[in-house]
Amino acid sequence: MMLKSLQRQKHKLATPEGQLEVLDDADSIGIPSFDQKMTEIGHSPLKPTHIDIFQINVGKMCNQVCAHCHVDAGPDRKEIMTRETMQQCLDALEGTDISTVDLTGGAPEMNPHFRWFVEELSKLGKQVIVRCNLTIILANPKYNDLPEFFKKHKVNVVSSLPYFTAKRTDAQRGDGVFEKSIKALQMLNTVGYGKEDTGLKLDLVYNPAGAFLPGDQNALTSQFKRKLLEYDIVFNDLFCITNLPISRFLEYLVKSEKYEDYMDELVNAFNPAAAEGVMCRNTVSIGWDGYVYDCDFNQMLELKVKNGPQHIKDFDQEKLESREIIINQHCYGCTAGAGSSCGGTTT
Repeated sequence: MMLKSLQRQKHKLATPEGQLEVLDDADSIGIPSFDQKMTEIGHSPLKPTHIDIFQINVGKMCNQVCAHCHVDAGPDRKEIMTRETMQQCLDALEGTDISTVDLTGGAPEMNPHFRWFVEELSKLGKQVIVRCNLTIILANPKYNDLPEFFKKHKVNVVSSLPYFTAKRTDAQRGDGVFEKSIKALQMLNTVGYGKEDTGLKLDLVYNPAGAFLPGDQNALTSQFKRKLLEYDIVFNDLFCITNLPISRFLEYLVKSEKYEDYMDELVNAFNPAAAEGVMCRNTVSIGWDGYVYDCDFNQMLELKVKNGPQHIKDFDQEKLESREIIINQHCYGCTAGAGSSCGGTTT
């Protein structure tokens, strides 16, 4: 049985090789390969359109340990991007038409060079996105002024908030996270984030608390806005992101014996329109050590780009835009239903 095979894999799930072994074994339970699905719709090999976004992971250190974190981030992680690697990113971006830089972690704000990096990116005229877990703003007095710093550089703040209730949020992200998140959102609102005519964009991220697909993004947005208004909180958009079967979420699927059913659900919900709009076609992902990946998820599996420069110091936009994107079974998570990207649904 596939399930017994997966149970034997549990001790390997901490390594990318172990994760890929589990994902590849999906074929043995009758799940077609993702490449086969993409071939059927004329998108194999999968190729980029144009690089519009640099998504940069500046470190895996985080003040939280979230149950479904695909980065496996936490306070004990030591991987941090150096200022030298940040400068290589700046050198690569200078003079390009790449418009957006999306900073992720861990908690990106915990990188000691974070503020310098944001300032330098702003000087290049790039739109900066910061993926903020909200609680970092209250984690230490030195972070309390982050809302003002974000405002100064017109950062697009994308904040994680699993749900609009304390019970579900704390279950996924830890005790007390909801209360701290609400306070942090109020602090962002106070400086103008999420409000009309300020130009300060505040977006929220929702992902399911279990082995199921997110609901309709528009309906959830309306629900979140109505519920958060009870706390006098306003925001711009809500991004619904599907949980991909890697890292901690893959461990959860295996331990709860839900892996087969979840993969079936993703495959059955495969949407050709969503497949055409996957984020790896207009984004490259840069790891904390400067290596280049097709997406944030491939980065966590250590699947470096092929047919192109593998480190940011050797950046070549033309070569990267002509590369073949590496795909695997986890990619079903981005093409199920309305699709999933770091910017929410794709259709």
